Amino acid sequence: MTEIQRIEYDPLPLLPPAHASGEVQEFIILPPPDLDGGAPLMTALARRESTRAYADAPMSLQTLGELLWAANGINRPETGGHTAPSAHGYHEIDIYAALPQGVYRYEPALHHLVLKHHADARNMTGYQDFVSKAPLDLVYVLRGSQVLATPPQQRERFAAVAAGAICQNVSLYCASEGLATVVRGWINTRLLADALRLNEDETPLLAQTVGKPVAH
Repeated sequence: MTEIQRIEYDPLPLLPPAHASGEVQEFIILPPPDLDGGAPLMTALARRESTRAYADAPMSLQTLGELLWAANGINRPETGGHTAPSAHGYHEIDIYAALPQGVYRYEPALHHLVLKHHADARNMTGYQDFVSKAPLDLVYVLRGSQVLATPPQQRERFAAVAAGAICQNVSLYCASEGLATVVRGWINTRLLADALRLNEDETPLLAQTVGKPVAH
């Protein structure tokens, strides 16, 4: 049996959010996704991988919109169905986007972003040294008030499944479009909740870094 390789990280110092850069908007209207774009599913599955090195390159609004729609957007407007499954249709996972110009929450029904905090909180989304270098860090947040009807012993399991489905949607979109991404669980939930301006019933579960890969 081969020994499992341990991935080493240079821990990022726990610093406050940085000053935002770029134009800040209260709402960012996202363009509709190109449903005919991207690589075939089997090709995307073959390319899917975790990457921890990112080029210093911005992300276009079109790419951001398509990525968030793929993550958990509305794909069946007539019923309000999402691209990611959720037990009982609660859709208790909110997606927060940490961008250079601020922290935004994705609103799937309107396909737009709402400003939550005018600060660059990318360096707060994890301890790893690469999180503040990529143009986008997504944070998946459990909204506890949405699952009060679920038995307590099932809430954590259902939320984990929903967050995992969203992570994989993002990973497959990135593989299809030649982007780099990695899912991260090494986060300081208390500090991150403050950086995202979350309420008491909201809990960060996972983060996911997205950007262009470093050219070899």
